[in-house]
Parts: sequence; C-alpha cells; structure tokens
Amino acid sequence: MPTSSARPTGSARSSANGGVQSLERAFDLLERMADAGGEVGLSELSATSGLPLPTIHRLMRTLVACGYVRQQPNRRYALGPRLIRLGESASRLLGTWARPYLARLVEETGETANMALLDGDEIVYVAQVPSKHSMRMFTEVGRRVLPHSTGVGKALLAGFPPEEVRALLARTGMPAATDKTITTPEGFLAALQEVRRQGYAIDDNEQEIGVRCLAVSVPGSPTAAAISISGPAGRVTEAATERIVPVLQQVAAELSETLANPGGSTTH
Repeated sequence: MPTSSARPTGSARSSANGGVQSLERAFDLLERMADAGGEVGLSELSATSGLPLPTIHRLMRTLVACGYVRQQPNRRYALGPRLIRLGESASRLLGTWARPYLARLVEETGETANMALLDGDEIVYVAQVPSKHSMRMFTEVGRRVLPHSTGVGKALLAGFPPEEVRALLARTGMPAATDKTITTPEGFLAALQEVRRQGYAIDDNEQEIGVRCLAVSVPGSPTAAAISISGPAGRVTEAATERIVPVLQQVAAELSETLANPGGSTTH
C-alpha cells in the first residue's frame, strides 16, 4: 500500500506555507492511521510522526470529540465513522474531476471510458462517459464488483504485494463471471505480473462474454484509482489495443497531475 511522505513537524504555530500547524498535524495523523490500516497506538504515531506524546494525545482527544477518531477498548485509536461521509463525498467529486479526462478518452478511442476505485476489497465505479457507438458498454456508476474479473481490478492490484493480494482473494473468493474468469490465486498473480510487465491490464471476456476492457492505474492517486475503456471484443482488437493503450497512459498521467494539485486546477 502507498504510504504517506515525510512531513515537517516544526514548532511554530503557523507553518511556513501559511497553514495552521495544528490542522496540518491532525490531518497528518489521520493519514498515518490510514497507512497503518486504520488503527494505531499513540507510541506508534509518535515514532512515525516525530511529534511528542503530549501533542499527539491532545490532537487525538480533539479528533475523538469530533467523531473522526474513536478510542478502542484496548486504548488504541481507530479511524472514526464520521470520516465515511467525507470519503463518500470526496469519491463523488473525484468522479466529477475525472469526467473531462474520460470524455477525452471517448473522443480518442471511440469506446466507453470508466474510472474505478478500490474500496475495501471491492471495485467501485465512480464515473463513466459512454461511447457514441450504438453498440456500447454501460456500467452503472456506483456498481461494485470483485477485482479478479475486471481490468481495473488487475490494474489496481498490480501495485500490491503478492501476500496482500492473496489475503484479499481469500476474503472475497474468486467466483467465475464467465468461463474466461481467472479463478485461482496463482493464475491471478501471474496475470498481475503480466500487467506490471506490459504497463496495462486486460479483461478479455472475463467479466462479460463479448466485452474487452483495457485499464491502467492512475499514478500517485490519493486513493487507489484506475481508468479504463471497454467495448465489444470485435472493436477492441489487438490492433486497437496498440493504439488505445498509449492514450490511456497519457490521460492517466494528466489526471494524476490534477489530483496531485492542491488547488484542484489543471492546465490540460
């Protein structure tokens, strides 16, 4: 899993960039909690953040009072339920920001373009722009699927350590959506190795017979995200793949820049 980058821990009340230091520290702690799997102890936070225990304790008390963190019976701290609403709203906005890029994919490839996130153990589609062809693919925004049978799932999980992928597959199972679906962990890990080698993922009739999907991850996304195109297998051929993949990769790189920009604006 991606981890948070190193962050300053100076003692001035306001940071050099004009931010309020206590806010920056509080969000830094939330991100570190997420990196650690959602539950940590104060000593762990102190070791990773470099902040003194009294400062962390004061900040955590405030986060608990606001509902963004909860203290467990074992005295450790866990991310709180109030963050769920923020995350859901942010996911919807993420789809909104992605739509111009997906529209460009449709213009340049002719096929339906999608954006999906990894939410827990499932893939959730957060945005789509449909193809202009009369025969086109449609995936409802908000639909959830298991990662092993999708191109976006492969693109996302290719960046995970094999042991984490195996654990996820053990939790979800690997039911066959079609007779082409990969249904063994070994087969899926081999497919992820191929994704890493070639730089993109393919769903070749694995989620739905007659449909092919090409997908790439969005590098540096604040949450694991991927974009894809999907269309009839008769149109998304090997020759079309050679033309489409560079477009997918370029659009993913540009979308990454937008998501990494604190102001949310872009020059593209």
